[in-house]
Amino acid sequence: MIGLVLLALGLVLIVEGVVYAMAPGLVERLLEILRSLPLAARRQTGLLSMVLGLILVWGAYQIGF
Repeated sequence: MIGLVLLALGLVLIVEGVVYAMAPGLVERLLEILRSLPLAARRQTGLLSMVLGLILVWGAYQIGF
């Protein structure tokens, strides 16, 4: 189980690193857009991301990963 958690964290860091390495300007613009959103909208976006992540992890678990 710990190995699976480490794998997931490693994959997140790889994806984050690729985005920052390949398109740092895009990240800056995205952060500006997020700053302009109201707090409630940012919270909803975060919750939606968590739910989507849980669905993806559950789906991967169901197919045997």
